[in-house]
Amino acid sequence: MLTVSERRACRALGQHRSTQRKVPRGRDDEAALLADLVELARRYGRYGYRKIAALLRAAGWLVNDKRVERLWRQEGLKVPARRPKKGRLWDGDGSCVRLRPEHRDHVWSYDFVEARTHDGRKVRLLNVIDEFTRECLAIRVARKLKAPDVINVLSDLFILRGVPAHIRSDNGPEFIAQSVQKWITAVGAKTAYITPGSPRENGYIESFNARLRDELLNGEIFYSLREAQILIESWRRHYNGVRPHASLGYRPPAPEVFVPALTAWPAALARPAPPAKLPVVERPTVH
Repeated sequence: MLTVSERRACRALGQHRSTQRKVPRGRDDEAALLADLVELARRYGRYGYRKIAALLRAAGWLVNDKRVERLWRQEGLKVPARRPKKGRLWDGDGSCVRLRPEHRDHVWSYDFVEARTHDGRKVRLLNVIDEFTRECLAIRVARKLKAPDVINVLSDLFILRGVPAHIRSDNGPEFIAQSVQKWITAVGAKTAYITPGSPRENGYIESFNARLRDELLNGEIFYSLREAQILIESWRRHYNGVRPHASLGYRPPAPEVFVPALTAWPAALARPAPPAKLPVVERPTVH
């Protein structure tokens, strides 16, 4: 067996000799970071490590995705797999391609989602989103929602944000009702209906509905309509102001609008500032 000196071996491999003697040790803030990571993973069980990394950075941690992924795997964390859907949500020939949102308030989408309270009674949710910013503008929760309720929700939003250029929806009776069509036309917006039986053409709202069901509805038990309204509105604020969105570079859709949502973060994130050798970033205070 050929034996070479440490100096010669390190020179051949292009390594510094100290790498053969220095015992690797974790960073001083490793335990605190890991505690925050685990707390966020526990609280937001449907988030992967990239979204968790974005939340950590928003809270003041100077950390990249690779370090978070290492700790994520070290702890054996993973997101439970969802049952795959048949077909693709996005179709190259769908109206989502023919009418792409170009700016804020250019195209809004709305759709209904159903859930149930603990007693088995049905609850309907009317979701409205801005396709360009991905912001959830409203979620109206009630036992029944009909065409007049659609008009009431939209009128409140028009007062707050102005009238969008287009409103996209499926062909449900609440959306194609003459009263709704006439009212939308009267205020200066245009309706954009998808092809019957083609939800993929309404990809933005269908994707939002899937996130809502996966991250909230499938994991909560609502004991009353009022409880459902409070929890769903809380989730909407979190979605807009805190939740990292992959399509937006892991930024929330509207952090400037729902700043109070930051106070809902885990108490584990209210930790001392990073070491002095790193730039200090203030973190949100948990009340």
